[in-house]
Amino acid sequence: MIRPDQNKEDMRMQSELDIKNEMCEIGKRVYNRGMVAANDGNFSVKLNDNEFLCTPTGVSKGFMTPEYICKVDAEGNVIEANEGFKPSSEIKMHMRVYKEREDVRSVVHAHPMYATTFAVSGMELTAPIMPEAVISLGTVPLAKYGTPSTEEIPDAVSEYLPYYDAVLLENHGALTYGDSLLGAYHKMESLEFYARLLYQAMQIGGPQVLPEEQVKRLYSMRKQYGLTGRHPADMER
Repeated sequence: MIRPDQNKEDMRMQSELDIKNEMCEIGKRVYNRGMVAANDGNFSVKLNDNEFLCTPTGVSKGFMTPEYICKVDAEGNVIEANEGFKPSSEIKMHMRVYKEREDVRSVVHAHPMYATTFAVSGMELTAPIMPEAVISLGTVPLAKYGTPSTEEIPDAVSEYLPYYDAVLLENHGALTYGDSLLGAYHKMESLEFYARLLYQAMQIGGPQVLPEEQVKRLYSMRKQYGLTGRHPADMER
């Protein structure tokens, strides 16, 4: 069971089996919330500088058990994998995040319906419509389209990694990352909730956005809340 207060220090003390069980639970959450269909999506957890656990390719993330989980090195090469399982074909994207963000310990990729609707429409999420989204995400940029499983997606995402913890993937889906598996997943939930509110507001005349002075005030509250990761507020200092 994942504790709400789990952080990266807890994660370092967990056994690999504990982490694999958490990955399976996150898989169920992602699947049950409709953030993926069939065998879509993938996520990973950093154990140390050269060992990473990741979900396998070609299986539903909602029905995984610990023996499904693979272990790879920093280049994405297989260290351990049970027969019939191999790492996600998009492991290159995960490895780029870990390489460029030393603070990141988990990466989640999914296709949440509303966030992906904006991604396939070529639209970023920039409207400041609610305090929680402004504080946790700020804005969410759109990385240009890349062919899955190639270096094109990691290259497209790379420019945003120093400044954001959530990125839309053009005509593809969304990517979030954080200092724990639960943290990375929560960012995906927050992203989808933000996208859904914005989409629905657009159907009834458009959202009422927060004024700039309120946005700056909310940005300043991140430090007060002890929030980790990268955020557009950091670029304004």
